[in-house]
Amino acid sequence: MLADRTKLIKPSATLEITAKAKEMRKKGIKIISLAAGEPDFSSPKEVKEAVCRALEENFIYYTPAQGIPELREAVARKFNKDYGTDYTEENVIITAGAKQAIYLAVQALVNPKEEVLIHTPAWVSYEPIVNLALAKPVFVKTEENFKLTRESLEKAVTEKTKALILNYPNNPTGAVMDKKEMKEIIDFCLENDIYIISDEIYDKIVFKEFKSAASLTKEKEKIVIVNGFSKTYSMTGFRVGYAIASSEIVKAMTRMLSHSTSCVTSFVQKAALEALEKCDYFVEGMVKAFRERRDYMVKRLEEMDIDCVKPDGTFYAFPDFSKYERDSLKMADYLLTEAKVAVVPGIAFYAEGYQRLSFATSMENIEEGMNRIENALKKL
Repeated sequence: MLADRTKLIKPSATLEITAKAKEMRKKGIKIISLAAGEPDFSSPKEVKEAVCRALEENFIYYTPAQGIPELREAVARKFNKDYGTDYTEENVIITAGAKQAIYLAVQALVNPKEEVLIHTPAWVSYEPIVNLALAKPVFVKTEENFKLTRESLEKAVTEKTKALILNYPNNPTGAVMDKKEMKEIIDFCLENDIYIISDEIYDKIVFKEFKSAASLTKEKEKIVIVNGFSKTYSMTGFRVGYAIASSEIVKAMTRMLSHSTSCVTSFVQKAALEALEKCDYFVEGMVKAFRERRDYMVKRLEEMDIDCVKPDGTFYAFPDFSKYERDSLKMADYLLTEAKVAVVPGIAFYAEGYQRLSFATSMENIEEGMNRIENALKKL
């Protein structure tokens, strides 16, 4: 008999569509994918060279569970420079991707039956991560332009509320909270003794100013910053991320990591160090390309009379297709069948009627994909 916790993890809402797209490709049908959740750029050459160099130097053994000191120092140094904070290497833990950092943070902070606030639309893994801690996810709907408000939080908080998972720049909407909006949320949580797990994995893929949650208060004991290298440096397959928090929280997370994955792959940590120290140029070029693609995609959606809040960050647009079809799974299936375009239905992010379109693909693919969508919509 399987453990009860396995029953808390639901099958993906997009499983059927994903399987259908795979079968269509097998039949030789050209599918334009606007569903990608990762940059389409190759990792920087310096990063690849660092892996090769680490292997040649025989850096292939276990590292400290918390991560190699030089990488933790570099993370703290870069974060302090970018956001005006004063963290040290003792406040940093290196993890197998940002997802593991979120998982460890929830496990370290939240007890069974306590509540974790998740603002929607929301990334698909937050709910199962909370469920695996045997805690209760509580969904808070965002307001205009997908912004979380103090008023919305006030209605959701109970005596069992332990933490908020905050995600800006946001996946799937691309929304970015400004400094004032973010500070209102941070202040509210601190006033109500609520931990903040701030998922900032897209913090460098922005088209306006973004301020980290940790930069908006001097009281950082209840803030956990989660970030990584997957999006910023196009290193999704490397599986390396990090969390920045109080030394007490970092020590608790490290104890759990040491008895699960032991440590992050040694030579991958060297690659991450190289990315931090030498690859700012890469980020600037990638963001410039994403901005051009975003502008084109949003313009085409507007020409189709599809409502879409212009994303201020990430590489996603989140248009509302409900005037054509409220059921987002049906619409996604229609676009796949009729237009041969793969998208992610909004129901996967707790937002019926919407579709997530990724512009992490070539401009050629985006142009073709938008043409196909426009033609398919004309038939409805």
